[in-house]
Amino acid sequence: MTTEFNIDTVVNAASTPETELPWAELGLKENEFEEIKRILDRRPTAAELAMYSVMWSEHCSYKSSKVHLRQFGDKLTEEMKKDLMVGIGENAGVTDLGDGWAVTFKIESHNSPSYVEPYQGAATGIGGIVRDIISMGARPVAVMDPLRFGDIDHPDTARVMHGAVAGIGGYGNSLGLPNIGGEMVFDSTYQGNPLVNALAVGVLRHEDLRLANASGVGNKVVLFGARTGGDGIGGASVLASESFDDTKPSKRPAVQVGDPFSEKVLIECCLELFKGSLVEGIQDLGAAGISCATSELASNGEGGMHVELTDVLLRDPTLTPGEILMSESQERMMAVVTPENVEAFEAVMAKWNVEFSWLGEVTDTGRLIIDWNGETIVDVDPRTVAHDGPVYERPYARPSTQDALEADTFRSSEAAQSLPSTGSELRESLLELMSQPNLADKSWVTSQYDSYVRGNTALAAPDDAGVIRVDEETGMGIAVSTDCNNRYSYLNPYVGAQQALAESYRNLATTGAVPKAVSDCLNFGSPEDPDVMWQFAEAVRGLSDACLELGIPVTGGNVSLYNQTGATAIHPTPVVATLGQFDDVARRTPSGFQRDADGQAVYLLGVTRDELDGSEFANMRGHLGGVPPQVDLAQERLLGELLINMSRDGMIDAAHDLSEGGLGAALSETVLRFGVGARVNLAELTERDGIDPFTALFSESQARTLVSVPRSEEVRFKDMTTARNFPVLRLGVVDVESEALEIQDQFTLPIAELRERWANTLPQRFGLADQG
Repeated sequence: MTTEFNIDTVVNAASTPETELPWAELGLKENEFEEIKRILDRRPTAAELAMYSVMWSEHCSYKSSKVHLRQFGDKLTEEMKKDLMVGIGENAGVTDLGDGWAVTFKIESHNSPSYVEPYQGAATGIGGIVRDIISMGARPVAVMDPLRFGDIDHPDTARVMHGAVAGIGGYGNSLGLPNIGGEMVFDSTYQGNPLVNALAVGVLRHEDLRLANASGVGNKVVLFGARTGGDGIGGASVLASESFDDTKPSKRPAVQVGDPFSEKVLIECCLELFKGSLVEGIQDLGAAGISCATSELASNGEGGMHVELTDVLLRDPTLTPGEILMSESQERMMAVVTPENVEAFEAVMAKWNVEFSWLGEVTDTGRLIIDWNGETIVDVDPRTVAHDGPVYERPYARPSTQDALEADTFRSSEAAQSLPSTGSELRESLLELMSQPNLADKSWVTSQYDSYVRGNTALAAPDDAGVIRVDEETGMGIAVSTDCNNRYSYLNPYVGAQQALAESYRNLATTGAVPKAVSDCLNFGSPEDPDVMWQFAEAVRGLSDACLELGIPVTGGNVSLYNQTGATAIHPTPVVATLGQFDDVARRTPSGFQRDADGQAVYLLGVTRDELDGSEFANMRGHLGGVPPQVDLAQERLLGELLINMSRDGMIDAAHDLSEGGLGAALSETVLRFGVGARVNLAELTERDGIDPFTALFSESQARTLVSVPRSEEVRFKDMTTARNFPVLRLGVVDVESEALEIQDQFTLPIAELRERWANTLPQRFGLADQG
């Protein structure tokens, strides 16, 4: 059943300019609606309005952010482009690994859906990012999940966290993709706006690379995979579907519903299509559904496409044309196939029992024309839908509160008036720190994920980066790490974004991987708030400057805006994912002291300063103010080169970066990893760097790493650091038999006691909920 409005044709639109349309309910601004009418030289049809509304949404068009995101391209040098096969603008970036191999990876957000319906929101976030990887011609090989939830003691946090974790595990495990790492942060800033960011990585041979374009006049357009339903309508924009048909329920579900087993079949089906070179272009259907797939394929290709929308296979026959165009039902792909390959394409569909429908063909008209029962309901220039949408230069200014925030240092706060100084006080402070939700053991969560399925995982959480073998013959592999400290970014967005990249870069280097590429997920509040827009502009400027200095390109990513409750925005959270390469994953370096490493020397690389603003210790004491730790990208790059060479040459057996929680947390995590003790002495460190034992343990100075060095390698190790003039200090030794972390002249902490405090935080908060 459709109403007259639902079959609004182009002819009808031209003859009825007075018809009122629900542009505001669909999330469009008045000026945007007027621009659509100017472009079309008439009012849009209902279907055209649906397309423009979702494609011009913030999520799809980047209308408030693209003026800043251009910096990533403007600051791209020829050297940075060297291994870049596909950059920003496609479904995912692609980096050359050599020997005919390439890797593609991308990170995106599924924040709002995961708050509304945590399980399906998170699950379909994984499904969507995996399809981005498939659409590049790659086999997905791993996923990661940077997560941020509200206060751990808030009653709603358990609802969101349980659902999101279950959704990620349920979908990813069903696909047979290892979850190799991520983050889990608890902070009240995310109470009404949890961040569920999802990353996927895939590998491909060069010849299998596919792009999202519709070229070749006469080539066929096909939609295949799951049927189109009413779920997910409005997921990328604001939608009140009753505007299209008042006889329907008030609103269709805005959160998509996923079926991982359908997607698993879809992966294998697509890979067979690629192997047989049976598709000319391909696009996954995620945000904005068919609206996005048709307009982007046409716009990226020769500019013309003709589609019959009534040929779309539906789960719900009552869907209107506009709803079909906007539906974000999962597990769907659109492809362009030459007439000669139609029969072979259909044979692959039959083999995998995948439904499909031929919708139309590529034309040379330069127009995207969509018919409904033979009548034209969409006639647009696809570029105006997909690429030439509105661009806003939002006003922004440094917040008036920023000076006071930066002046409110931890050292000048009440929280710093009674800092631990004696050995027993330092001991208790370290135990308290390691039991904080952000540093506590996350295995209660990660054990719900399969991290080693497919047999190519070389490292996974809680190691510094996830490592996957790509080539079984040579052992070549990749590493990925995601990082961001929202407190640093709140104190200084420029520096905070650089710190996110620096930590992610450092995490790769500690495993021995050579950093190659970056993908980012930029999570911020409303762009209509000048304070938020300043945070965003500064973060993008900082990240682009840092990428330039470190020599690694941003290959793609995602912007998520309007993450706020009322007038209160989340802390700026520019999550940075960095990808690195191994010649042989057998040379990777784990993050914990090894059981056969008794007597190995423990060294600290880097300098420790009095830098506690924004630290985990300050957070534990309820303080947030001051300036974040200094960022020194030249030192980060030098440290990275040292660690990569040391790992490759077998000079170090363990390496762990220093970040949240400082040296105290790093020492704790390295002894906890495999239950191996260590004896260290802070005297020389405190003397060299002019700090006290408290600062030595809890400062979060950057460009630092903890390593263990076999006795046979100490001379080479010291020669390498001396030759590069990098500060290094011998702190102590690995002590397997002690089963304790001993800070000489301060305290001894048995690993069992440390583990009990560290491991119980999440189960105590959430474990009982599972039991009833």
